[in-house]
Amino acid sequence: MRTLDHPEREDIDLDAVLAALADPIRRRIACELAEGHTDMACIAFELPVSKSTCTHHFRVLREAGVIRQRYQGTAILNSLRADDLQARFPGLLGAVIGAHRGADAGGPAEASSAHG
Repeated sequence: MRTLDHPEREDIDLDAVLAALADPIRRRIACELAEGHTDMACIAFELPVSKSTCTHHFRVLREAGVIRQRYQGTAILNSLRADDLQARFPGLLGAVIGAHRGADAGGPAEASSAHG
């Protein structure tokens, strides 16, 4: 079975997480996963970028420890590592997702329960 490398919870680095989530496309991916869309295939996100750019964004998120990816047949399924991020950096993911949603709505950020 093919596997992908992921950092262990204790090895997730704050700078890497912040850099990964600094990009609006990657924040959008994290937000969609936070809304309960677990185990989503990469193609299900309908992102406004090329396939190779999508692959790059998912790799950055995985290597930073924001998402977990696993193969199912030929598809790669993605899930948010909300519990790991909450354990390492309490409140960070919820704050980022809340700010992203607030920016999308054009108003103040909403409270988020993305951490679990």
